[in-house]
Amino acid sequence: MRFKGSAFVAVLVIMGLIVWGISPTLCWSKETYKIGGIFSITGPASFLGDPEKKSMEMVVEEINKKGGIDGHLLEAVIYDSEGDPTKAVLAANKLISKDGVIAVIGPSNTPPTLAIVPILEKAKIPLISCAAGIKITEPVKPYTFKTAQSDVLAVRTIYQHMQKKGIKKVGILTVENAFGESGKEQLQKQAPESGIEVIQAETFGGKDTDMTPQLTKIRSAKPDAIICWGTNPGPAVVAKNVKQMNIDIPLYQSHGVASPKFIELAGDAANGILLPTGKILVAQQLPDTDPQKQVLFKYIGEFEKLYNMPVSGFGGYAYDAMYILAEALRGSEGDRAKIRDGIEKVTGHVGVSGTFNFSPEEHNGLGADAFVMVEIENGTWKLLGE
Repeated sequence: MRFKGSAFVAVLVIMGLIVWGISPTLCWSKETYKIGGIFSITGPASFLGDPEKKSMEMVVEEINKKGGIDGHLLEAVIYDSEGDPTKAVLAANKLISKDGVIAVIGPSNTPPTLAIVPILEKAKIPLISCAAGIKITEPVKPYTFKTAQSDVLAVRTIYQHMQKKGIKKVGILTVENAFGESGKEQLQKQAPESGIEVIQAETFGGKDTDMTPQLTKIRSAKPDAIICWGTNPGPAVVAKNVKQMNIDIPLYQSHGVASPKFIELAGDAANGILLPTGKILVAQQLPDTDPQKQVLFKYIGEFEKLYNMPVSGFGGYAYDAMYILAEALRGSEGDRAKIRDGIEKVTGHVGVSGTFNFSPEEHNGLGADAFVMVEIENGTWKLLGE
């Protein structure tokens, strides 16, 4: 039997695809859907952005192996913001004008996200942020969504734990950026309704290397506990300073440090620290009845096998965002308005970060069950009971 050259090559290609576990129908797929990603892949916030980039690429590969979305392959076009709002803006403009993306995942943290929201809104391109600040989605903006648990829920979780422990007076120490300002606002706003009084409020710069002056003021106010609100490396410095100063009261941190990187930076000073986190850090400790457990195990297994490194909840934000976007892409034929509408209609989606129920009034979609309280014990995470 004779084959013409092109036919023979086609057969070889199809056989190769089958060997690699890729559907041969992908050879004749429709126009590729380009999805943008903006993450803090390098720089101080790389502990956020690197696992997010890896998770997004992993999901894109998984979807493409199954034939894409309605016959459309996905292509991830990812830029590194380094956690810098200015670089995030440059990346957003490039994704729109040069790359022609139909949706964007990221950025990793709140300041870069707030910087690009007006740009994506003007271009009418759906954005699913991986940052936590409540101001990203409140008030609701048509094309802006997020998968990270809100700082409103994080503060509520901390205060509920404090109520059980009889803590009445707290000192707070928050980072001087949009994430810290939003956390400070929620800490002060929710305190009275929780029967808690903020008796001393201090701030620190994102690159500060010594917080003893602020902690000295807080200690003088004689609080029952301290709450630090920030992302690495500042909170690790606070943990070390608290230990060095022999401040013997509970130290709470925000969900912004819920990753192995914090324990690495803080060392022994991390032990005893309390914080709210998504369930991924304590997946093994969850009861089998927890609806997220199966999803968490799937993500953990796939990520660790592919990248040979531990997962973090931050990577889960991008994982959730891509699967939520994939759900919204079905039947849209790449129409950005239809994609936006599709995200808003996603309900009952069990993800790494929680169960998502979006609506026209709710663009984060997570409830209080997205958080659990943990304590760092012997360099690892311990799930706290009721």
